[in-house]
Amino acid sequence: MDEFDVIVIGGGSGGSAVAGRLAEAGRTVCLLEAGGRNNGMLVRTPGFMPFLRDAQNYRFETIPQKGLNGRVGYQPRGRGLGGSSAINAMVYIRGNRWDYDNWAALGCTGWGYDDVLPYFKRAEHNVRGADEYHNSSGPLWVSDQRWPNPGSLAFVEAAAQLQLPRNADFNGANQEGFGLYQVTQKDGERWSAARAYIEPQRRAKNLDIRIGVTVQRLEIDQGRVTGVTYAVAGKERTITARGAVVLSAGAFNSPQILMLSGIGPGAHLREHGIEVVLDRPAVGSDLQDHIDYVSSWETKSKDFIGDSLTGTVRMAKAIMEHRRKRTGIMTTPYAEAGGFWTVMPDAPAPDVQWHFVPAMLEDHGREKVKGHGFSLHACVLRPESRGTVRLDSRDASHAPRIDPNFLDDDRDIATLREGVRLSHRIASSPSLAKYGPQDRYAVNLHDDAELDELIRNRADTVYHPVGTCRMGADEGAVVDPTLKARGIDALYVADASIMPRVVSGNTNAPSIMIGERCADFVKAALVA
Repeated sequence: MDEFDVIVIGGGSGGSAVAGRLAEAGRTVCLLEAGGRNNGMLVRTPGFMPFLRDAQNYRFETIPQKGLNGRVGYQPRGRGLGGSSAINAMVYIRGNRWDYDNWAALGCTGWGYDDVLPYFKRAEHNVRGADEYHNSSGPLWVSDQRWPNPGSLAFVEAAAQLQLPRNADFNGANQEGFGLYQVTQKDGERWSAARAYIEPQRRAKNLDIRIGVTVQRLEIDQGRVTGVTYAVAGKERTITARGAVVLSAGAFNSPQILMLSGIGPGAHLREHGIEVVLDRPAVGSDLQDHIDYVSSWETKSKDFIGDSLTGTVRMAKAIMEHRRKRTGIMTTPYAEAGGFWTVMPDAPAPDVQWHFVPAMLEDHGREKVKGHGFSLHACVLRPESRGTVRLDSRDASHAPRIDPNFLDDDRDIATLREGVRLSHRIASSPSLAKYGPQDRYAVNLHDDAELDELIRNRADTVYHPVGTCRMGADEGAVVDPTLKARGIDALYVADASIMPRVVSGNTNAPSIMIGERCADFVKAALVA
């Protein structure tokens, strides 16, 4: 069968929700995904996250970043069903109420906090039960951590010793404070968007899942998308959509596919010999990402996860325990604890987020570090810097040209500077100081220039790119507030790329919410 009601491109966080909900509603759906099923032991075991490789991860890189002293940044992105929810730290965060009310104020009618909360709840199965902010019957399992590292508990206590409030629910009435994160896990296993929305309907006759395919372009006829052409095993194949095509390939690949289809900045497309179907400069523009600095300390304590004989034996036992019972320290998301706080005087909501990792991290965990210790991420929640995604080639299998333009705006490094300083105050608080932590990158924290140089030498993404197909009420926006593409009929975009401003927190849960909303918009359009 090569004709469907809806074609969904990308089986990540947003795409899984769209495809699952539309199939559930009885529509014929074809889901196209470049990667595999992502349902093996490595993906399902939370503690194996650092060992996920090319099969599950695009491993993109940026162009050299002038704000990072010319360094090339690393941009991991999920490949396969579940997308980045199959390789992430599983942290369940929605963002701040202010974020969504600000979207509405920017012209995105229907996207205020009170509008999106029902969709977050619809998606959620929270083990704590249902209340004003949560649901206990949705497909996405959200669990408490039952085996946190002692160091993670010490971090929360250390923040409290500085009179920073504890917060048991960052997605409730108030975001500020510090505590353990809830995670997208079910019974000790990773619960990706695909496990939530796609696996339950894998045998449904109206859901056709095609993995290992590379989308080449959208087929557009007289201003309407009519289908999709993809490549598999070296051959091209075109399928048709009677109702709609939903593009959910993520903040990097969604604009890439649009540009390969002739939708994007006209001059740039012509440079690559692509016929311009719709000149839309916002496609691939407005890239925003949370710039992040990881402070790191070494300790003699073996409480923390580490590379030593003791640490190796402990992890080997933990792997066996998890295989038998799905319990123990292999359920770790690594970013076990954290918090939100305001460090700048004019911020309308918390402007820095922390992720505490009970291990020493170097280069996104790609570089082995001997010994034991802990790390503390601090990221700028609402960066002012803007970057771009552009084509590097007309070949759909080639990575796009990614330029986050990190720290281009001086306000970002000013905020990050204060976040890093607070990280060190927390690490010096009695609860963590008892471990005798030795700073692995000691500088004079009171000297702005010295601290800024350290930040520019070591900061990078915390994996939350958005904005490259932004939603808006203006004619220049890529999609309108119903997520329908402006200027192209029957085309929708449903992933983090539509965010007009990056949310103040991790982006997996918001991307799933966007997918839930898009499914409703498409259903309504198909009935009309």
